Amino acid sequence: MANKIKYGLKNVHYAVITEGENGSVTYDTPVKIPGAVSMSLSARGDRTEFYADDQLYYTESANDGYEGDLEFALIPDAFKKDVLGYKEDANGVLFEDSNVTPKNFAVLFEFSGDKNAVRHILYNVNASRPNLESSSTTNTKEPVTETISIVASPAPDTGMVKAKVEQGSAKYENWYQQVYTYVAPVEE
Repeated sequence: MANKIKYGLKNVHYAVITEGENGSVTYDTPVKIPGAVSMSLSARGDRTEFYADDQLYYTESANDGYEGDLEFALIPDAFKKDVLGYKEDANGVLFEDSNVTPKNFAVLFEFSGDKNAVRHILYNVNASRPNLESSSTTNTKEPVTETISIVASPAPDTGMVKAKVEQGSAKYENWYQQVYTYVAPVEE
């Protein structure tokens, strides 16, 4: 049975993309990012409208993916190294390198719902660096979160933007083991 409502965000994972010379894409094994707080993504893509015969004759919408923010309690150093290109020296000091281009990655995550916890994948994501901020403590300790801005684009090899699966599907249980990619239906 399908959900009537959704809420919550959990089980956020990332899988770094490697793009082959022939345009093929492979994904690393997904790595969990603990402490997911929120996700807010808006659809990207313009609508084209063409008028003829004194009416709207043709309309088409471009699907350029999504853009928005992912908020976490803290962005793990592993993500900063794997995706954002931070470097760790022999003494365990982490450096942000301005000469490195961030890597694209897939994002896997889960929304709760009234019936099912629906699992999702965004296939081709690029992230910004998180802002650096905090504040003095007062009589209460208020956590400060970290947010990355992301753009989720169509995958370069398949054009797929995102996928989702509900409980009961054969792929549901192993969703976070590897990035599931499109399998064309067999024509009869």
